[in-house]
Amino acid sequence: MQEFFVTVDLVVLTILDGSLNALVVKRKYPPFEGSWALPGGYVAADEDLPAAAYRELEEETNLREGVHLEQLASYGAPGRDPRGRTVTIAWLALLPSSSDPSAGTDASDAAWRPVTDFMEGGLPLAFDHAQILADGVERARAKLEYSPLAAAFCPPEFTVGQLRAVYEAVWGAPIDPRNFHRKVTHAPGFLEPTSQASNVDGGRPARLYRRGTLDLLNPPITRATTGLTAPQGSTDQS
Repeated sequence: MQEFFVTVDLVVLTILDGSLNALVVKRKYPPFEGSWALPGGYVAADEDLPAAAYRELEEETNLREGVHLEQLASYGAPGRDPRGRTVTIAWLALLPSSSDPSAGTDASDAAWRPVTDFMEGGLPLAFDHAQILADGVERARAKLEYSPLAAAFCPPEFTVGQLRAVYEAVWGAPIDPRNFHRKVTHAPGFLEPTSQASNVDGGRPARLYRRGTLDLLNPPITRATTGLTAPQGSTDQS
């Protein structure tokens, strides 16, 4: 009887220096020794899938609380793992801040790398992890259109400018500050204003917000129809 393995793989995303970054590890052992891969590992016999995902996330990032984690998809093509028949359950994790990653026992290094390094014909990823990463990035990009998921990249209290920077990093395109400010502050339940202000964006202090109770944005803020592309010479008024 053929052995059957179950693993979890993690698409862990954060924003560094204005760009969307993914957590990758360098494999210490064959197969794909020395190649970059997504963090992950085998599911223990007595372990539930979410527990395995959280365990792997904590081992690689030292983070467990304040992390958005959701199941992405399952991948089980024959031959995807040279070691045997393996089905992996992929998870998408979004971090509001980037701790220094730590390589697990089967990795020689761990690092944050811009997703464009792997998605534009650059560095290869082991197994089918390039497809998994692409699916995770697209899930994040799509969910920013119709949900308040962008706040998962922000600290508990944030400015509209910080939120806009998330959209720009994830979508990879500039957004007009005035139009964006108007859209997000007039979407009922999207943002909850606080009594505090911050100059974290530079310039004059801007109001701090928290994520509201809204689950779905209606109307959505879409990439194709938003009309939020920044005109030349625009300035931030958030």
